[in-house]
Amino acid sequence: MSFADRLIDAVRTKNTPLCIGIDPFVDKIPTALFGNAREDTSAVLKFSASIIDLAREYSGVVKPQLGLFEQFGEMGYATARLITEQARAASLIVILDAKRGDIGTTAEGYARATLGPSPGFDADCVTINPYLGLDTLEPFIATAQANAKGVAILVRTSNPGAGDVQDLQVGGAPVWRRVAEMLSPQQARLQGASGWSGLMAVAGATYPEEARMLRDALPHSLFLVPGYGAQGASAADAVSGFVKTPRGLEGGVVSSSRAVSYPPAAQSAANMNEWRAAIREAMAGAAAELRAACAA
Repeated sequence: MSFADRLIDAVRTKNTPLCIGIDPFVDKIPTALFGNAREDTSAVLKFSASIIDLAREYSGVVKPQLGLFEQFGEMGYATARLITEQARAASLIVILDAKRGDIGTTAEGYARATLGPSPGFDADCVTINPYLGLDTLEPFIATAQANAKGVAILVRTSNPGAGDVQDLQVGGAPVWRRVAEMLSPQQARLQGASGWSGLMAVAGATYPEEARMLRDALPHSLFLVPGYGAQGASAADAVSGFVKTPRGLEGGVVSSSRAVSYPPAAQSAANMNEWRAAIREAMAGAAAELRAACAA
């Protein structure tokens, strides 16, 4: 199956577009339960593995944040690879949040490292930065096309400073709109039998109106939507770029990381049973909230 078909099938199977972000923050991983992440990367592995074990109950998709693993050096990088393998073995789709972007042969190397088989990550999808031009995306799109993988391209991001560049006007339209127009012809290359394309667009939930406009420019692209939960966007905001279907709204996945991995009850848990119960409650709540937003 194409990546797009696998992703939309996972969303339909779980009946929620929730994507669980795996973000190992050393100051938030409970030391009493997992060990000191500042001193021992095995704590990061135990924590991340536990998140994956619970995530598969509520979501079909996970998104490891590679930068938060790389901060631990070579052992952190190795841990991220192990986590990717574990998630895929659990039949979870892995979107590797690496935000790669470079030119020529360097981009080819990044594409092999993230989407390629061992010694690569063999992730299902990788986030990439388009702001060096279309030619820098080609190695990733070509690799994805050849291996039934996906790419998630930063178009309208969720961070407060996104507008510093993305909102600049070019010929009467913002830069992010011009990027979407540049990407539009590429949708067909990663399009599946479902009609959806694995050429994903990152569309921040914090900008719902822009997400609706982005959908007009990229009608077939699945969206990867950050900004829901800890960044303040509502479930309705998060699915504003989705489209109406007989199943309800669909068109991508909505990422939640801190809100489901570090809820207050989990931070104060006295033992693993309490921690798991708190994580389950947070994940179940997010899944249900997004399910309801898609049904509205």
